[in-house]
Amino acid sequence: MGRAELVSRASPGGDVELFYRRFTLGQRYLHAGLATSFLALAFTGMTLRFSSQGWAVTAAKLVGGFAVIQFFHLFFAVILTAIFLIHVGDLVRRTIVLREKGLLSGPNSMVVRRKDFEDFFANMKYFLWLGPPPKFDRYAYWEKLDYWGEWWGMGVIGLTGYAMWFPAFFARFIPGRWLNVALVFHSWEALLAAGFIFLIHFFNAHLRPLNFPMDLVIFTGRQSEEEFKIRHPVEYERIVASGELERLRAEAPPPWLKNVSRLFGSLAILAGFVLIILAVSSFVRG
Repeated sequence: MGRAELVSRASPGGDVELFYRRFTLGQRYLHAGLATSFLALAFTGMTLRFSSQGWAVTAAKLVGGFAVIQFFHLFFAVILTAIFLIHVGDLVRRTIVLREKGLLSGPNSMVVRRKDFEDFFANMKYFLWLGPPPKFDRYAYWEKLDYWGEWWGMGVIGLTGYAMWFPAFFARFIPGRWLNVALVFHSWEALLAAGFIFLIHFFNAHLRPLNFPMDLVIFTGRQSEEEFKIRHPVEYERIVASGELERLRAEAPPPWLKNVSRLFGSLAILAGFVLIILAVSSFVRG
């Protein structure tokens, strides 16, 4: 049984475990859409990339051929682009219109700061039994790496993908031979992104000891007080000191939501590992 499961129960004294909001409903929907579209793009993209392999041929036959696979690849590319633009628009609205403080700097920002480097080196020392584990703030350094990696991926994979989709338009601005380069960059960067998400991100988010077997916070949007203290102690202490902890109080996630979250997360992890195995086997077979 994972630690997250243990701390979500009532305390030994019979007191009900308190929960606090971490992600809004909109952020959870965007993440669900991001995860779904990314998995679909990874599957359809790998099927097209390794179209000569038996598993890819079989997958294409099941849905009506490679033309159908390509259609869904383009469809989910549009969905993922829309999700990205919604996120960017929300950041602009919160920064310029609502003048929300802390999005571009400070402990609640995804912008890299000095503490992230300090936490990284402290964690390396901890792994080598040379020091205590670091105390993280709202976002750990690997969460920021995930976040900015997605921005990089959207830039490289997105631009090269649309360049191949609309070659006549992009040929007005770039030499035609660059479209061949776009194909190479799109293919390899997509494989790199899939490997990063399915191996590193899945491990950090769900499979590392503190989170195993699954961290449900991105699905339920809330975490227990004990999880809050353990995973984000610096943020917890700061909010307690400011007197704003009660403002974040939320109801415990209902059982149905936790069950659906576990099912969705388990299927995503399983699909990711299967795709990694298929990709590696395809490279080995040539």
